[in-house]
Amino acid sequence: MTRLLKPRSIAVIGGGAWCEAVIEGLRRMGYVWDVWPVHPRAAQVAGVRAYTRVEDLPRAPDAAFVGVNRMATIDVVRALAAMQAGGAVCFASGFSETGDGRMLNAGLLSAAGEMPVIGPNCYGFINALDRAALWPDIHGLTHVTRGVAILTQSSNIALNLTMQSRGLPIGYVATAGNQAQTGLAAIGAALLADERVTALGLHVEGFGDLDALQALARQAQRLGKPVVVLKTGRSEAAQVAAVSHTASLAGSDAGAEALIARLGMVRVSSLEALIETLKLLHFTGPLPVNQIACMSCSGGEASLVADAAAQQGLVFAPLSEVQRDRLGALLGPMVHLSNPLDYHTFIWGETEKMAEVFADMMRGSAVLSLLVADFPREDRCPAPSWDQLVAAAAQAREQVGMPLAVISSIPDTMSEARAQSLIKLGLIPLCGLEAGLEAVRAAVTLGAVWPRPAPLFLPVDQADLRLLDEGEAKAALGAEGLDLPVSHRVRDAEAAARAAGNMGRVVLKALGMAHKSGQGGVVLGLEGAQAVQEAAQAMAAPGYLVEEQIADGVELLIGVLADPAHGYVLTLGAGGVLTELWADTVSRLLPVDADDIRSALNCLRIAPRLAGYRGGAAVDIEAVVAAVLAVQSYVIAAQGQVAEVEINPLIALPDRAVAVDALIRRGEGR
Repeated sequence: MTRLLKPRSIAVIGGGAWCEAVIEGLRRMGYVWDVWPVHPRAAQVAGVRAYTRVEDLPRAPDAAFVGVNRMATIDVVRALAAMQAGGAVCFASGFSETGDGRMLNAGLLSAAGEMPVIGPNCYGFINALDRAALWPDIHGLTHVTRGVAILTQSSNIALNLTMQSRGLPIGYVATAGNQAQTGLAAIGAALLADERVTALGLHVEGFGDLDALQALARQAQRLGKPVVVLKTGRSEAAQVAAVSHTASLAGSDAGAEALIARLGMVRVSSLEALIETLKLLHFTGPLPVNQIACMSCSGGEASLVADAAAQQGLVFAPLSEVQRDRLGALLGPMVHLSNPLDYHTFIWGETEKMAEVFADMMRGSAVLSLLVADFPREDRCPAPSWDQLVAAAAQAREQVGMPLAVISSIPDTMSEARAQSLIKLGLIPLCGLEAGLEAVRAAVTLGAVWPRPAPLFLPVDQADLRLLDEGEAKAALGAEGLDLPVSHRVRDAEAAARAAGNMGRVVLKALGMAHKSGQGGVVLGLEGAQAVQEAAQAMAAPGYLVEEQIADGVELLIGVLADPAHGYVLTLGAGGVLTELWADTVSRLLPVDADDIRSALNCLRIAPRLAGYRGGAAVDIEAVVAAVLAVQSYVIAAQGQVAEVEINPLIALPDRAVAVDALIRRGEGR
């Protein structure tokens, strides 16, 4: 896609305000190469000589903006492909988003052949590095020599992002539209291939081709360029006809979260956080450890930072004795030495002393230091003392050689002019505590997930789904090594009574119910044949399980859900009948290994109970790990036919982990 994205000649095909806007935009950007309007009747478009047909152009254009209606678009694309143009942006709507769009999409693909096509139904792209834009509207980008790339499925959001005034150097903004031919991942890969691009931001509603997304992740890792994702929208595909607790807990959003982490990317929560994260990564790349330092001249600011950082899970580096000695000598006994540091106003306006304090704070184990500074309005207030603060910060950064970000409490107190001036001094402007600290968290997270992305295990198209009853499900999982209670499957109440025999205290379960506990299908603590028979007669089920009752332990959930949009989502969490109420779960994508499972378990709020809370006995974590791996083994052996598996609860004990309930829904294709 190099010719399309870095064009030396651009054809603008169509009339009206949109095509005129493309030409005017190229003029404003300072594009110096050939621009060729194509219009069947006009001699000029936006003051530039026009050609009657695509075939009349001087040569095949590197890029074409196709601004005609959807029916005419196909003919124009066919003509461009025939003359071996570099690629096209298709502006028209009415393709896959309408009832008859499928046939038109097929016609567009046939017409394009091997020629790259972006869209249809999109604005195209802006290349601020080469001053090129196939873009039919206003935008806020200016020329840069190095910057980030932003790719979105929404043209309007792309336009809004070009208007940011936070000092983010943007090299490309691109839209994907309906992705009839060229998907989001393929466009992202082409943007990352530009050596001047430092990071990629994705705003997506759905990921589409997971194989292409994995290829993008591998390329990003190979090039050392981080990818930041703002994922919106929810697919319901994973929850259609789902019957387990897992399905209600691990919908597509949990799958998206797990997928993004698995690919070595990082997710952010807002457009503001996307901007700030890309900005930080542009200057620092991923942060290797979770250790930061912070300085402000106000206790109130220091408290705000501490609270906001705690919400993001950020860790403030402890001060060393050397730091304490030096800072104490500089600030005096009235200043409490801590990180975050409130250095008070005793040294305000003393550039050299401020520089020494900042440098000493930066010389610890922190990999990023933050200086809180809210600048006065340039239109109302002179700010010479703030200029001294900035000079001190720049001096400290130069002395220590570590990254220093100047972060404002609110975005309003960091103007674009101020942000740009900080960048020129080697400082990183972060606008607003919430988005700025989320950016720091994202950079730390990337540092942890940066190793080469692991491959995914993906479901296949599943047909004729069947729900295995508990007995069948346990037998299938037991064959993979899952630890199960001693149990007997029987047909009637009399057989249940005989099976209870000398088992001692037992549990009676009705077969054929997905949620037995809520429907009277489970009776605990039965002793003796008569008690079992009476309980079975009261249930009136087509079959029963008579099981040994497992001692009380920590109840866990193990679930696997086939999410067509993201792969197989593994959910681990607090189990039992109140699983949804506790909502204490973590999600990963299959396959996982033992270390992945241990790490996930440690993320649960229930983790202290597993380790032996308040003198209680610790559970056998390795038995829990083995149970998860047994479930995974079953899913992988089914070659993509499993729709969902759930163990709830898995009772974790000091010496074992026993699956006392199991559910499987799978296709019968294999």
